[in-house]
Amino acid sequence: MKTIISTENAPSAIGTYSQAVKVNNTVYLSGQIPLDPQSMEVIGDTFEAQTHQVFKNLCAVCEAAGGEINDMVKVNIFMTDLANFATVNEIMSQYFSEPYPARAAIGVSQLPKGVDIEIDGIMELPNVS
Repeated sequence: MKTIISTENAPSAIGTYSQAVKVNNTVYLSGQIPLDPQSMEVIGDTFEAQTHQVFKNLCAVCEAAGGEINDMVKVNIFMTDLANFATVNEIMSQYFSEPYPARAAIGVSQLPKGVDIEIDGIMELPNVS
């Protein structure tokens, strides 16, 4: 049985997808880009600002699903410039604690709305008895 996860604290879907889908204790998070949840406008003129907004959006979806960002077990990071790899590592360390999730960092030619970064992932919720 799947449950659709939705929160006003993260940007609403701008296409035919859900913010996240929960199946049992696993949550599949759709890609987040640096959109402000209220205005749906891109936040940040710098890669750093955009990256922080993406992580804030991911945190909101994780919380709506009943978990937290540290429950993510797999993260996929899409960047238009892989020269920003070290910056992503620095910012990611501000949101995650060890043990870190598995991760892929992928260079792409472009992302929705002309942003520089998009992140999606998979979260495993702790068993609650």
